[in-house]
Amino acid sequence: MPPEATDVTALPPLRRNRDFMLLWTGQVVSTVGSRASGVAFPLLVLTQTGSPSKAGLVGFAATLPFPILFLVAGIVVDRVDRKRLLLVSEAARALAFASLVAAFALDRVTLGHILAVAFVEGTFFVFFRLAESAALPRVVPKPQLPTAVAQNQARDQGAELAGSPLGGFLFQLDRALPFVFDAVSYTIGFLTLLFVRTPLQAEREPATTRVREELAEGIRFTWREPFIRAIVVLVAGSNFAFNALFLVLIVRAKELGASAGLIGAMFAILGAGALLGALVAPTVARHVPARYVLVGILWIWAAYPLLLALLPNAIALGLVGAVAGTLGPIFNVVLSAYRYALVPDRLQGRVGSVILLVAWGTIPLGAIAAGVMLETLGAVESMLVIAGVNLAVAVGAIAARTVR
Repeated sequence: MPPEATDVTALPPLRRNRDFMLLWTGQVVSTVGSRASGVAFPLLVLTQTGSPSKAGLVGFAATLPFPILFLVAGIVVDRVDRKRLLLVSEAARALAFASLVAAFALDRVTLGHILAVAFVEGTFFVFFRLAESAALPRVVPKPQLPTAVAQNQARDQGAELAGSPLGGFLFQLDRALPFVFDAVSYTIGFLTLLFVRTPLQAEREPATTRVREELAEGIRFTWREPFIRAIVVLVAGSNFAFNALFLVLIVRAKELGASAGLIGAMFAILGAGALLGALVAPTVARHVPARYVLVGILWIWAAYPLLLALLPNAIALGLVGAVAGTLGPIFNVVLSAYRYALVPDRLQGRVGSVILLVAWGTIPLGAIAAGVMLETLGAVESMLVIAGVNLAVAVGAIAARTVR
């Protein structure tokens, strides 16, 4: 584990932290691949079936593991070798996408196969995300954690910037290409992990408690911290809305005449705004109280879908989205820094799993809701419903004493 220090300026910059940079670089490539296939999945189903509700099933399959597996995964992360778990997660996802590539080669791509690959990707994303998050304090000194979290946010948003248009472009060239690229990207992520030297967990005593007791400990710790307890419930509502909005934006852009490439460019513009947010997030986290940041952002997001409903083309959707997207990494960095300061290493996986179970458990419902709303209401009307959900979340933030 890196040495402790009290002054971030006394530490070498993160770019000289070998193991952090190995993790970060491998995940840049892997995440670009995920963003490329993330755009290609709904485009593929819409092209094959013409059904928004079936396209919504892909998002549901990819995110269904969130409520099913987060609690179990948290215990696994706190019990097993985290590096080995990261390696298995990357390998499993590479093989899943390789199977889809093989189906394209044989001209036997089915909706069932697409849903299965999406489910496998979501399953091992859960394990990877929790293990990576829990391992970060082992690789990075505590004073640098907000900066490291922000750099990971920048990685994710930069991947959105590059991966979304790449996915749309590759899909236009050949429907299989985004999935070929994602299989290769997971393989690269696997290879970079092999060279990480730092143990990714503290020394552990052999487990003497039952799984149920360990799980209960993580739940109790999360529940007894009022601020985290309130904010994760609010984030759950926000995540429901934004995951629904993802498919609604794609369908709205297609209604406005956008090609697959232009839809990718729209998400790239969104990613550019989020990348900017990741770059400024450490400064905001140091100088603005967490409660002001979180509540203020939730109110801005309440107005965001209303404005989207008025816009005339995909580029305008992307530009407005970029402004709102700037706030996402800031929100995440502030929340993550609070969590790392509060939770001991031995509970990182379990507490993280409880937080993500609540905060992300609504994501698959958002995907299904988007498909249903698009079939019954239309894209613009769906945006208005989503705005109502975000407004309820913002009002809840004001009402919660521990947040406002």
